[in-house]
Amino acid sequence: MTTQEIIEVIKGLTVLELNDLVKACEEEFGVSAAAGVVVAAAGAGAAAAEEKTEFDVELTSFGEKKMDVIKLAKNELGLGLKDAKEKVESAPTIIKEAASKDEAEALKAKFEEAGATITLK
Repeated sequence: MTTQEIIEVIKGLTVLELNDLVKACEEEFGVSAAAGVVVAAAGAGAAAAEEKTEFDVELTSFGEKKMDVIKLAKNELGLGLKDAKEKVESAPTIIKEAASKDEAEALKAKFEEAGATITLK
């Protein structure tokens, strides 16, 4: 992949996806990105993303603790055990649509604590 192809992929990311990418790069390479780099890379898309008030919460992966994630899905999403199991095992899947920013971030934190991978869209 060329540098230009990588830049084109980055241009297509939302601010939240870009933030996740920066964090992943920091962890992978043991460095800290300068705040100016993130702002420059976000560009004009940052203003539009800041206005977003509703998010879809996507369970990307249930990780290694599937039973913990199923229990959490049952409790947090108000599902029966069978429905929670089916929802978790069908990852990647949207587990909550049109959630407020606070609700989406809270769900993300809880599911990630249980070992799942969550993406906010």
